[in-house]
Amino acid sequence: MFAESVAAPLSSAQIGLTSSWTQDGVTVAGGNGAGTELNQLNRPVGLFVDEDATVYIADYRNHRIMEWKDSATSGQVIAGGNGYGSRTDQLNYPTDVIVNNESLFICDYSNGRVVRWPRRSATSGETIISDVYPDGLTMDDNGFLYVSDRSKNEVRRRRVGENSGTVVAGGHGQGDRLDQLNNPTNIFVDRDHSVYISDLNNHRVMKWMKGAKEGIVVAGGRGQGNDLTQLSSPRGVVVDQLGTVYVADSYNNRIMRWFKGATQGNVLVDGNGVGESNQLSSPQSLSFDRHGNLYVVDYASHRVQRFNINRS
Repeated sequence: MFAESVAAPLSSAQIGLTSSWTQDGVTVAGGNGAGTELNQLNRPVGLFVDEDATVYIADYRNHRIMEWKDSATSGQVIAGGNGYGSRTDQLNYPTDVIVNNESLFICDYSNGRVVRWPRRSATSGETIISDVYPDGLTMDDNGFLYVSDRSKNEVRRRRVGENSGTVVAGGHGQGDRLDQLNNPTNIFVDRDHSVYISDLNNHRVMKWMKGAKEGIVVAGGRGQGNDLTQLSSPRGVVVDQLGTVYVADSYNNRIMRWFKGATQGNVLVDGNGVGESNQLSSPQSLSFDRHGNLYVVDYASHRVQRFNINRS
């Protein structure tokens, strides 16, 4: 789904309009209570899944990035993990991570920076963007980095190594107009370089086409609530090649799907609770693997769940 180069958007052959997923998830990371051990997570937020189904997790309260191989019973720390702080070997409440062959790119939220951390034999990272409160990030197929900034209520596109960049969504102050955002969090960029943003406090997902002066609402936008036309503090967002929007409806403890042009969504996974295989509590980031299986960061259960796609 990402690039420098990272991965391509999902193939419509993998996920169709009638696709469905199992309601019982499989724990692929964490799930052993909140803690600092290598088989534990503590309030995970960000997620990246590579082509080998290796899971990378922004382990928020442990101030570290974890790598969890497919079918492994524990992970390994690949960035941070040295207590919270602002040294080059530390992170401070990281919220998101993306990965390519050479580097990790990390939203080091409470340090107000984006960090690039070499993947191999690295004990520290380097700040590549400063003066930002980054919640989500992604890359397009040209290697441009997109970062949501909750303090400025905007999303900027930058070349790696460029600090300023170009505003591609928001940037007109906090608000609910179509040219505004209110605490933007997770983002996704499609092959047309349209940017999809979870607009947290406006309880909507926005789409800003390349060069647009304002966005369009593609999910929610009818106030906070649990009706099928509504969202409540949306977080993770992924879009397939058919334009279907998948969103972690965080405060409603559910994953929703909104078909292109739809005025209401449908619930894919609905689990109000903590700990059981069919439950979610404050889901955060989303991702799909190359088979179409759905991965969800289950924040309050300190785990990542995989919901397998149903094959007919």
